Amino acid sequence: MAHFTRYALVGGVVAAPLFITLWALQAVTRDGFRPTYHPLSLLSLGEAGWVQITNFILTGLLLVGAAIGLRRAGGAGAGSRSTAVLVGLMGSGLVIAGIFVTDAGAGFPAGAPAGAPVMSWHGAVHELGFVLTQLSFVALTIVLAVRFGRARQRGWLIASILAVVGALVVAVVGSPETMAIRLVFSSAIELGFVAAIAAQTLRQQTSSRVDQIEAHRAGRRLGTPLR
Repeated sequence: MAHFTRYALVGGVVAAPLFITLWALQAVTRDGFRPTYHPLSLLSLGEAGWVQITNFILTGLLLVGAAIGLRRAGGAGAGSRSTAVLVGLMGSGLVIAGIFVTDAGAGFPAGAPAGAPVMSWHGAVHELGFVLTQLSFVALTIVLAVRFGRARQRGWLIASILAVVGALVVAVVGSPETMAIRLVFSSAIELGFVAAIAAQTLRQQTSSRVDQIEAHRAGRRLGTPLR
């Protein structure tokens, strides 16, 4: 497997823990930020907002890279064109959310209005990036569930269904006061599922490469003249 493909898939594995870790560090260090109440997008605002902006963009680019890796790796299901496109769209949505920041509100950062903000054009584009990521994830799990079902890969079929159901239930069911933290958990499920697909593809490609090397060595041994 080409080095770029391997690194791209590793990036897809790393994206999930990177995104959640950077959110957690900011959640406990940014003054006035309440993780259970303030949406994570608000971390893009203020003097330290560059951290979350970088988090959005870097995670998104890692997913776009993973999409390229999935497409180049090929294979049944996880490397299909539709899977790669949808993972790439998820990443693109995060990049958009990073470039176009949300509007201040809910009292964060300091001096922001206490209630919901008046949405600006860049706030609207930020929301479109979020919607793109969510719709792409739902479509991804449906596509993979169908493919894994046809391939009789029951474990991955169940994982696909649980991922989309879990992400939606966590995001939707519960008190409005805890929606912010639930959306973080939902994002962790979504990115974690993509990480699992990337890791599985990486393992398959590594195993295939090892088998090719062993077959090549065996062929050379058989072709060596006896002495």
